[in-house]
Amino acid sequence: MSNAKTPELFDILRAACARQFGFNPRRISAGMRYVGKEGHGKDVVHVFRDVGTHSQIALKNTFATLREKQGDKPHWTEAEKAHYKSSDAEIDAEIAAKQAEIDFTRNSALYQDHREQLLSHYTDWPGYQPDGPHPGEAARTLIHALAEAKDARLAEFVEHTHVHDLEQLAHLLLAPCHGEIEAARG
Repeated sequence: MSNAKTPELFDILRAACARQFGFNPRRISAGMRYVGKEGHGKDVVHVFRDVGTHSQIALKNTFATLREKQGDKPHWTEAEKAHYKSSDAEIDAEIAAKQAEIDFTRNSALYQDHREQLLSHYTDWPGYQPDGPHPGEAARTLIHALAEAKDARLAEFVEHTHVHDLEQLAHLLLAPCHGEIEAARG
């Protein structure tokens, strides 16, 4: 299928999901990705997948079907359906909260002191250092080392974010990097 048809399919998907399930079209645009076609002839469906949960929607003509189960794993929990039914105000509040979290991280002593080190693991960064670990692995290693050293900047960051999981802390610490890379490109 041509890339030109994908926007048309998303228009149909947004309309079908709003009509059939009460999903917010903005949430569909932000959360779903086109996977491809399945089937043959009259049985062709277009499949879309949620970026976070991998739940799928099959679109046939103008009718959408939530794939409730994939393999042994159940999908489309009530919480996930509620997430897709969020109002525009709720979506805007989520975006504002995420931006506040990124702004806090970007201005934190923890990020500022390790900024260049973190960015150096991204191939799109001008100061990229080849032969190093992937950015996520580098951030996890850094967080782990700082936790073992009982680093005060990390303790302050944990206290503010209320996140104690090292994986989540690494993810939070990398969030501002993406914005900085985009700014360096443009």
